[in-house]
Formats: sequence, structure tokens, C-alpha cells
Amino acid sequence: MRPYHILSLGGYIVEWDFPYRNLIIVNKISEPIKIEIPVFHEEWIEEHRDLGLDVIPVKKDDNYLSMWKKAHAELDKIRPKNERL
Repeated sequence: MRPYHILSLGGYIVEWDFPYRNLIIVNKISEPIKIEIPVFHEEWIEEHRDLGLDVIPVKKDDNYLSMWKKAHAELDKIRPKNERL
């Protein structure tokens, strides 16, 4: 995952009984981080948090768009100007 980048893994969750409908992943550091997809188990969340990623689980009743915009705004505050989209 590129430095200072955000993405959504909703289409990469393959476990039928996974407790979240989507995961928002944020890399807030200046180094790329390799992530494993698809997502097969809930332990994936902690494993990738341990790598330095922000992993934001989206539950069935959560407002995905609101959560995405909040995470994106937080990322924009720390993203260097030369890294902006």
C-alpha cells in the first residue's frame, strides 16, 4: 500500500461470517506497507494494525461514506503536499 494512501477492502472480504461489511485501510506513514488480500479472518485486522496501518472496521449499520470522509480528512492533515492526489 502506497504511503499516505487510503483504500476500502469491502470487495476483498471473502469470509461469509466476517463481522464487518467493509474495512477502511489508511497508511499514514511515508513508507509503503505490503498488505495481504483477500481478507479471510478477523485476526487480519490486528495483524495489519501491527504493521502500522489504521484499520477501520465498518459494521452493517455504520455510515460508510461518513467514516471514509473522516479518515480521508485526517489523512489529508498529515499528508505532505508532494504526496497529495
